[in-house]
Amino acid sequence: MTQIRNLYDRMITAMGVEDLSVPTACVKFYSKGDEIPAGVREYEPSGLTLTSCQSTRQASFGDSVLLTPQSIGCVAAAITFGLVDKNQNEPMGESLVYTDIMKAQASDKEHFSPPTPKDFSDGTVYACTAAGRSDFALFGDGDTGRYDSTETAQRAMGDMIAIQPATTQAVFLYALDFDDADVEPDVVVLSVRPVELTRIIQGYQFHTGKRVNSSMGGLRVVNSDLIVRPYLNQDINVSTYCLGARLIAEFEADRMGIGMPFSIYKEVVQGMEDSSGGFPFPLYPGAKSAVAG
Repeated sequence: MTQIRNLYDRMITAMGVEDLSVPTACVKFYSKGDEIPAGVREYEPSGLTLTSCQSTRQASFGDSVLLTPQSIGCVAAAITFGLVDKNQNEPMGESLVYTDIMKAQASDKEHFSPPTPKDFSDGTVYACTAAGRSDFALFGDGDTGRYDSTETAQRAMGDMIAIQPATTQAVFLYALDFDDADVEPDVVVLSVRPVELTRIIQGYQFHTGKRVNSSMGGLRVVNSDLIVRPYLNQDINVSTYCLGARLIAEFEADRMGIGMPFSIYKEVVQGMEDSSGGFPFPLYPGAKSAVAG
């Protein structure tokens, strides 16, 4: 049994609800110059790209994914993870999951050119209507863009924490039972219902007394809010899922995300175990509904 699986099982046991499941993904960053184990490299997709939210969801279901500049399907996530320079003026590829959606609704598909990382960073993509770039829309003629102006988009992106300058060669999103190589996660991401989030926060506070201050936005939630923010700040963050996570990865309506460094996850699990007598989770309304059948 892997260390992370053992911790997860302890967390579920501490909750006291039989057959409860909390989808969980592990995240490992490999900086440029790091050696990536062969057992990890074999999980890089071939012939397709995946977004960070798709990969996180797949990892929580048991399918590990290695994202590189060649296999990541979202330019925004590539910027956030530090896989590409945010000011790069060339497209990352002709066919990526996110930009393929743009091409599908473009009026001139034959001459469609995917947006560059710079097009994302300067606000053009997110304020496509205001910028006069209908080719970067996602939802056809009625698409308002994600922000009302490039200035608003830039303001929002200023709070989307990212690893820049780009120093990352790969990001591994993997399952609890992954044991093909000796890997310890940098970040753990859990997809929770509000009732489960309640108990996790209570476990965290039992020994620390610390409050959780959440920073959330409407875009780049999985890669920025739930992975890179906890990774760089070494703290917990909670956020709702964003446009891509809901429409592309199809996270359920009753789920939100909580991301934390592995060291804090261990503290949370210990706190949940030690405080189980003071927080009767099985009695919380809805606690058992996820396994009701």
